[in-house]
Amino acid sequence: MGEQLGNVDNWVSLKWFKPVTLQNFQWENEIFFYLIFAIPIVFLLRWLFYIKSKQKLFIALSSKDIKWSAYSLLRFIPRIIISLVILLVIVALARPQKTNEKVEQWTEGIDIMMVIDISESMKIEDFRPNRLEAAKDVARKFISGRFQDRIGLVVFSGEAYSRSPLTTDYDLLNTYIDDISFDLIEKGGTAIGSALAVGTNRMRESESKSKVLILISDGDNTAGNIDPITAAELANAYNIKIYTIAIGKEGRVPYGKDFFGRPRYIENTLNETTLRKIAEIGEGEFYRVSDNSALESVFALIDKYEKAEIKENRFKDTTDFYPVYLKWAIVLLLFWLFLKSTFISNILLD
Repeated sequence: MGEQLGNVDNWVSLKWFKPVTLQNFQWENEIFFYLIFAIPIVFLLRWLFYIKSKQKLFIALSSKDIKWSAYSLLRFIPRIIISLVILLVIVALARPQKTNEKVEQWTEGIDIMMVIDISESMKIEDFRPNRLEAAKDVARKFISGRFQDRIGLVVFSGEAYSRSPLTTDYDLLNTYIDDISFDLIEKGGTAIGSALAVGTNRMRESESKSKVLILISDGDNTAGNIDPITAAELANAYNIKIYTIAIGKEGRVPYGKDFFGRPRYIENTLNETTLRKIAEIGEGEFYRVSDNSALESVFALIDKYEKAEIKENRFKDTTDFYPVYLKWAIVLLLFWLFLKSTFISNILLD
């Protein structure tokens, strides 16, 4: 709030009547504020009753003897004070409060390893701007939707390379994704089995109840010394669920430029058999995508399937400030009673 209220015991301060203080309160019983409209009505009825019941004594005075004096205003002081007492009691009844709410969210979390193919064929431009950049883009969006999940990253071509261990530092993870390029691994080929093995090795000591591996590739296994099926069975032994995504179109696809700067086309084929079998062994799902929107849809599905339940605790710390205004009302009431027993209450009454 605009100003710190401090301790309720410090009720003497005039800060309690500042507009900024009153505006920052929550009012438990706002309905009592309607009683404020009753104050002028009560005083009007009292005045009418007083006029009717007042005894009149006629005294003949000349106009020169009738003079107005500022002292006559003193008779309004008790009325002003009792009005303030009533107003303060109404404020107290409305229960001014300040509530500080703290929300704690947590989840058991999921361990997710993203395994991305960076072989030469990922340069093909049937995705915009190419297959690898499209995969990086959806990976970043996928990460942004996670909460307290540990996510790791493996890249592969002719060899597999652990880019990031499981982490909840998503900013760092996005930096690793941004830095993925085709020259990270010199050896050519597509070592799917090795990539699965590296991803499994990163998660084998995980105690998470849910472990997921997402494999993105556009080719068949052509490199590495580990068979993909054997690697999938090893992952399954560690209770790792595997989603496989085959990326790319069949037929003529754009790949770079020719000598004249025109798009160059090549014939592309994709053997889905291995990726389908890996997903089956890993008790996950196989997806075939041929453009950017399809790839985004697949990641959205996986994001939906692999969501941990987010739990939360709410803590409320409520402080009542009505005693401040009640104490002020009592003080002013005592002052009003004091004035009732002095000459001020009767001055110029007649």
